[in-house]
This record gives sequence, structure tokens and C-alpha cells, in this order.
Amino acid sequence: MDFLSLLLIAVGLSMDAFAVSVAKGLAVTEVKPCHAMLAGVWFGGFQALMPVVGYLLASSFSAIVVSVDHWIAFALLSFIGLNMIREAVWGDEESGDADFGARKMFLMAVATSIDALAVGVSMAFIGVDIVTAALSIGVVTFLFSFAGIYLGRSVGSKLGKKAGILGGIVLIFIGIKILIEHLSE
Repeated sequence: MDFLSLLLIAVGLSMDAFAVSVAKGLAVTEVKPCHAMLAGVWFGGFQALMPVVGYLLASSFSAIVVSVDHWIAFALLSFIGLNMIREAVWGDEESGDADFGARKMFLMAVATSIDALAVGVSMAFIGVDIVTAALSIGVVTFLFSFAGIYLGRSVGSKLGKKAGILGGIVLIFIGIKILIEHLSE
């Protein structure tokens, strides 16, 4: 696989993490560099790790992973999105989804990187250098996630309290998109 193809795959895989980062940026009242760094590290790290896991598990578990990855991503993103809407509507002004704690970031990182696991499975079958692929995917996702936090905040400052609701809706739609794409294949 040539580097341009790998880069395009990395950009495609990073789009869900980018959208979630924008949603996270919508929820914070003040973006700090640590917010962008946390999003980049969590999402980029998981996007780099999951193809390696998929690559290693390809021979024995590919049918199981590919058959349920979309349901897992849909469930996690919908749960997080509904919780974000609930907090925006009934929670206090500061709660939103500005939580960058390990538990919440872990769930979001897993939900947005399940497709990368399936890509890792397919890469095993076509003989891709998984180290180069994983590093490329991780770096691109880090950059998109980092920028997404700042983009979300600039949009969020114009939306006020509605930002948390919008962020939750975005997450739910990403989950639905993943589900529809996989069910229509």
C-alpha cells in the first residue's frame, strides 16, 4: 500500500474522532491546551492501537469483530450523546460534556476507533506494514482531534447553552452513520 493511500485511510478513520473532539470543544467554557492534548492523545492513541489489535487478531476473530463493530460504536456513541444532551438540558451550566476524565475519554476513544480495529483486520490480509500504518493513523488522528477541540470551542462560544445539546446530537448521528454504513454493506 502506498503512503498516499495510507494517508487517505488515516484521514477517513480520524473523522469520527474529529467530530467527537468538536463536540467536546462545544461543551467546554474555556479551552485549555491540556484539553486539546488529552483529546489528541486519547483518540490518536486508540486509533493507532486498534489497527494493531485488529491485525493481530485477524486470523481467528475477524468475522466476529466485523459483524458487531458497528453495533458497539453505535451503542457507545448514542449513550454518550444522550448523556451529553441530558446534562445540557437538566445539569448545571458547567457540567455539559466538558468531562475529560479517563472513564469518559476511554469510552469515546473506544467508540471512535472500532472501525480502525476492522481496518487492522483487513490490513493483515493485504500485507500492510502495520507499524507504519498505525503510526500514520495515530498521528493524523491526533492532529485532527487536537484541532477539533479548538474548532468546537469557537463554534460553541457562539451557541451558548445549546452547544451541549448540539454536541450530543452530533455524537448520536455519528453512531447512526456508522450503523447505517455497516448495515448497508
